Amino acid sequence: MNEGIKNVPLDKVPLDAAHRALGGQMVPFAGYSMPLHYGSIRGEHLAVRERAGLFDVSHMGEVNVTGPGALAFLERLVTNDVSKLSPGRALYTVMCHPDGGIVDDLLVYRDQEGYMCVVNAGRRDVDLEWMSQCLSGHDAQVTDVSAETALLAVQGPRAKAIVQSLSSVADLDAIRYYHHHFGEVAGVPVRISRTGYTGEDGFELYASAADAERLWSAILEAGSPHGLIPAGLGARDTLRLEAGFRLYGQDIDEASDPLSAGLGWVVKPAKGPFIGSEALAAIAAAPPRAFIGMKLGPREIPRHGHPIYRGARQVGAVTSGSFGFTVGAGLAMGYVEPQCATPGTELRIQLRADPLQEATAPVLALPFYKRPES
Repeated sequence: MNEGIKNVPLDKVPLDAAHRALGGQMVPFAGYSMPLHYGSIRGEHLAVRERAGLFDVSHMGEVNVTGPGALAFLERLVTNDVSKLSPGRALYTVMCHPDGGIVDDLLVYRDQEGYMCVVNAGRRDVDLEWMSQCLSGHDAQVTDVSAETALLAVQGPRAKAIVQSLSSVADLDAIRYYHHHFGEVAGVPVRISRTGYTGEDGFELYASAADAERLWSAILEAGSPHGLIPAGLGARDTLRLEAGFRLYGQDIDEASDPLSAGLGWVVKPAKGPFIGSEALAAIAAAPPRAFIGMKLGPREIPRHGHPIYRGARQVGAVTSGSFGFTVGAGLAMGYVEPQCATPGTELRIQLRADPLQEATAPVLALPFYKRPES
């Protein structure tokens, strides 16, 4: 979780003072000072699963892509089919290097006159440089609007009721999953999105950085009768792990490809050539590894880098591991050799070398948790 570098000044999100006033434990993450938790990671995790949580994710990067050639540029840049988007819709995708390695994973929103890409905070500078390199030959413009944009996420079974009480949108159910709409929440102009990174229903609210504190305070006040509490990066990480979502820098990176990472559903070769399409076509014929999940015992907590064995032979490693507070077990995601990825295959994780501690469990299909149907 800690991507900070000692002795390097950290950027502050617009709500930095609000987090400190609430007792947030601030940690370096992706070049920003961010709240890890306000009370306990467990309490915040369970609040999101059972009631609602409010996250500040204003460290994420927002990049507008405009101009007559914006669509052609994005179709070349990302693996998913942006041409399928109509205004008000969004999609998840990845950008790849020519060798198929993942530059970043991102969301693409379609607006009336262009697109907005939401990228990972720790990759924003890399992404902007990559996008600029790929612009050649396209009549399009790339504009970083991250500094002027705040992003709040309200997640959990009571999220809709909370946001609805403050929203100018008559019925938030009109905003379907992976759709977005412009309106007001607590009198603040926002883009209201329904995507999420926790496995729960909820909304992301993109607003002007100048309006962040007003919006944050209004949601906390409206959410209090519903049991909403502020939640930090720690709960966000355990929630996304239970939901099987990948994290850039741990589960995916420039050395991994989307097919091996189990993200083949965002790769659309039929749309035509895109950066990395030739390499991914070759990888598709024989993926070098596969992405899996494993559910361990309640006292067996795997961590990033722990080796995975089949018998006496190491066949992979854990990329994300923690305790799943909802499922009550240690959870691991990681890469293994393809022949070891069949659900039910018994594998072993070495948790510690001294003294030797191991855990054996079958491969599971992701996710570990799915929210109950409403």
